[in-house]
Amino acid sequence: MANVKDYIQMPNENIDMIAATSVLQQQAGEIRNKPINWASYMQSQMISPEDFQCITSLDTSKSVYMQANPSQSVKTLLNLLSHVSKDSTIQYILVMIDDLLQEDRVHVAYFHDYANKRKEHIWGPFLNLLNRQDGFIVHMSSRIIAKLACWGTENIPKSDLNFYLQFLKDQLTIHANEYIQSVARCLQMMLRVDDYRFAFVSVDGISTLVRILSSRVNFQVQYQLVFCLWVLTFNPLLATKMNKFSVIPILADILNDCAKEKVTRIILAVFRNLIEKPTDPQVAKEHCIAMVQCKVLKQLSILEQRRFDDEDISADVEYLTQRLQNSVQDLSSFDEYATELRSARLEWSPVHKSAKFWRENAQRLNEKNYELLRILVHLLETSKDPIILSVACFDIGEYVRHYPRGKHVLEQLGGKQIVMQLLGHEDPNVRYEALLAVQKLMVHNWEYLGKQLEKENENQKQTSAPITGKA
Repeated sequence: MANVKDYIQMPNENIDMIAATSVLQQQAGEIRNKPINWASYMQSQMISPEDFQCITSLDTSKSVYMQANPSQSVKTLLNLLSHVSKDSTIQYILVMIDDLLQEDRVHVAYFHDYANKRKEHIWGPFLNLLNRQDGFIVHMSSRIIAKLACWGTENIPKSDLNFYLQFLKDQLTIHANEYIQSVARCLQMMLRVDDYRFAFVSVDGISTLVRILSSRVNFQVQYQLVFCLWVLTFNPLLATKMNKFSVIPILADILNDCAKEKVTRIILAVFRNLIEKPTDPQVAKEHCIAMVQCKVLKQLSILEQRRFDDEDISADVEYLTQRLQNSVQDLSSFDEYATELRSARLEWSPVHKSAKFWRENAQRLNEKNYELLRILVHLLETSKDPIILSVACFDIGEYVRHYPRGKHVLEQLGGKQIVMQLLGHEDPNVRYEALLAVQKLMVHNWEYLGKQLEKENENQKQTSAPITGKA
């Protein structure tokens, strides 16, 4: 579990302060002001006199009545959800439940207690409503599920949890989803709980967050999704694995472009956690190098010149600047190369063209079961960027040139075939680098061949030299 201190450090933001302008909140305000004619429901025998008495009392004084009659209040609200089919009435009931949970977190326990006495789970009725057609019903139910899952003492069961997190993930990816702020807010709540974090990662949640952040979203959604990454990094294991999802390059890009102080603040907080939370100093060092590679130091120097109302920003800028500058001093050329490669942002940096670097380090691409070589092959296979493809082809060529078994290893990883395919690439620079790489692949030992050619040239000179002296 995350350290209790970590949770204390997290801002205790009121849900309505964060999402006050969201579509869901605006609609909730309108629904709250349109009371339901409960008498007509009782007259048509759609609800019992007991439920009528309870719901009208809740309408008059929600919190006071519920605290005096917790079991009956929950029973009536759940009865109405299951027996009423009209969308507008369900919307009203859901707003009432959400208001009750928001007013006092003790009310969350009332719902759990009622379900436990009946040997049921409280999640069922609300999870079922996620399948409705009405967007407000779906997302207000989702919001209630998050509160019940995070504000009580009872965790949502694993099967229901995976279903719910998959639902949230899918909702994030819906194009122009008007409820995206509400979806992100639910995730902000859920990912404060350590058990829920790992479940979210298991449904490929981090990749989804990164993919959406790399597209154009408004600053409010940007802030909320980076907040989700931030709370994930309070777990040391997740902080260690985070940059495998290219979190640092994406956040560095946003930091470079963003004008909103709250977005800057939360990105710096993620970066700080990525250095502080991993238990392995080597991982922290790799994260520092990745930030340097993504030009974060330059952004920090710009931020140092600005004045911020939030003292945390200044403290984080100072901390990060010191850690990144220290990492630059300790940086070896191989560290620099490995970090660049892991960032998937290859460019013609000096290390690639250094013959000394390849002589000394080609064999190190074999470390950790060929990790770096596999990344090169993957980039050749998936990248659309001509510069990345050109540099990757060059590096492949240098690897086989300086490592005697390189050709064999590359064939085993499927790299040779991919390089051959790039001979027909539309970009002339990619074709040129692919051709050079293929030429190196066709020679078993480049250095050996060079020496043989020199030897042959020497022999030829001696053979063709005029014969002098006496017979």
